[in-house]
Amino acid sequence: MSLTSAPPPTHHPPGSLQALRARYGPRYRWRLLLSVMIGAMAALVSSTVVNVAIPDLSHHFHLGQDQAQWVTSGFMAASVVAMLTTPWMLARFGFRRTYVLCMAVLVAGGVVGGLADHYALVLAARLAEGVAAGIVQPIPAVIILRAFEPHEQGRASGLFGMGVVLAPALGPSVGGVLVQALGWRSIFFLVVPFGLLSWWLARRYVPVTAPGGVPAQPGLPLDVVGLALASAATLAMLLGLAGLHGGPPAQAATLLVAAAAWLAAFVAWQRRRARLGSPQPLMHLGVFTHRAFAAGSVVSLIYGTALFGSTYLFPVYLQLGLGLPAAYVGTLLLPAGLVLALTIAVVGRLADRQPAHRLVTVGLALLTASFAAFGLVGQGTPLLVLALLAVLGRVGLGFVLPSLNLGAMRGLPAPALAQGSSAINVLRMLGGATGVSVCGVFLEWRLSAHGATLDAGSAALADARLAAFAETFGLLTAVCALALLSARALAPRR
Repeated sequence: MSLTSAPPPTHHPPGSLQALRARYGPRYRWRLLLSVMIGAMAALVSSTVVNVAIPDLSHHFHLGQDQAQWVTSGFMAASVVAMLTTPWMLARFGFRRTYVLCMAVLVAGGVVGGLADHYALVLAARLAEGVAAGIVQPIPAVIILRAFEPHEQGRASGLFGMGVVLAPALGPSVGGVLVQALGWRSIFFLVVPFGLLSWWLARRYVPVTAPGGVPAQPGLPLDVVGLALASAATLAMLLGLAGLHGGPPAQAATLLVAAAAWLAAFVAWQRRRARLGSPQPLMHLGVFTHRAFAAGSVVSLIYGTALFGSTYLFPVYLQLGLGLPAAYVGTLLLPAGLVLALTIAVVGRLADRQPAHRLVTVGLALLTASFAAFGLVGQGTPLLVLALLAVLGRVGLGFVLPSLNLGAMRGLPAPALAQGSSAINVLRMLGGATGVSVCGVFLEWRLSAHGATLDAGSAALADARLAAFAETFGLLTAVCALALLSARALAPRR
């Protein structure tokens, strides 16, 4: 071949990221983003909207509160464990088959749950939905870091985050209308159109390759021992945390100790597999040797604790602390949800030009200020002030959400992105489970210390309740300040 002749055309495997880019042109990456965004919305809708149907579900199947709550708790446990399998699923089946399978399971879970005549079937459907949602959640971060250039990743994360945040923000409102008009079964069917649309888009636009652009490995074995240890640790932790709410203290303590023991065994097992060179560990602990990722993981864990803890605390505080009607609570929090979606879109563009650690720091500072301010308000505070404080906190969340994953994962090599995304999502979910229980237990302790309860009472008891809530918001303020200190390690070394 002469030096002046054209080089031979590069051949890319059918369905690979490069082949799809060549087929669909420059706009392909946005179609890919839309595909995974709708799938993530389906997963989030299935996780949050069912909460509004629990009272009707309890009445229909004659369930106690502890039984009915497993519709939510079981989903969370299944999601956390399933997230650990995401890297293995992607390596064995590739992005497309994994995503299509998860959407099929979500749709099937919605249909089975909506048609079920036995609570066991409803619970099985929720567990299946939890597994599918857990596997799906780490995938978009990997897609964004692989399909978009560095100067576009912030914008893509912002658009993705805006769509995903709107789902849980609007879901409960839509769900309440559906439950009132059509009954609890309609809640399960709500996920079906989202899942079907994402399934169709994924078959067209999601690449077939595994992380790193390599072909899928159909014979790759699953780390069954590691999965069993992780499942036991997660279940024991969730049951132990739930037992702290009025359960036998000795039983709760035993479960939490068992969870810690199983977690230690899981870490030891993963280290052993790494030393032996086993393929595709359930969690590649090597990602934590990257300074920015390790710092981002700590921030994600603490941030999840504060975020989910405050999500539990706010409605209780507004209704039982400040005495607002339930209708006011939804009206007051809705503008904050819409502002959050808008902030994420704007900050996503900033993330392409500003260092991620700076945006995360600003967001955590605003969130810390919001928690501190809520601890200072009292009875008779104007609704406008409460709404503005809620908006302040959600603006802070909007700064953190699109920046944290980018700041933590940009330094990871391409083959490790799936492991990193899986690990950081697991930590955020575990932090969330811890935050809900810790806030509940801490509030009960402070109420008891002040001689108050959450039941209506005299003005003196109302003041005591507010003091207990103020101290609980002080706890969240301290937790957020701790995350703020950890965020400094996201900055690149000079």
